[in-house]
Amino acid sequence: MKPFLVILGFFFLALALLGVILPLMPTTCFVLAAAACFGKSSERFYQWLLASRVFGPMIRDWQATRSMPRRAKRVAITSILCAGTVSLVLLESGSLQLLVLALLLVPIGIILKLPTTEELTPLRNHH
Repeated sequence: MKPFLVILGFFFLALALLGVILPLMPTTCFVLAAAACFGKSSERFYQWLLASRVFGPMIRDWQATRSMPRRAKRVAITSILCAGTVSLVLLESGSLQLLVLALLLVPIGIILKLPTTEELTPLRNHH
């Protein structure tokens, strides 16, 4: 199982890198997923990710406060809404549209319920 988790971790990390480049692609959720995979499969890759100048702070913030930065929340919700809107437009069945809409509300609700990092630690400098 460990080799599969390492591969999955690098897959999530690749998606996170795309999120750094593409404005509507989320980053934080993929970084956290990669960290979880590496944490269960490779201490070396987990420590490497924690030491990353780009991704390390996201993981440490999550571990310390179980919160998301405001920008990450905005990007994640915007991404969900954009992808969801495309799906809703392309689907012809009203019942499938309702199902997709309901499925979109779940992650949005979770994101909105998470504390915002900047509100928990207003004196820290977050990017």
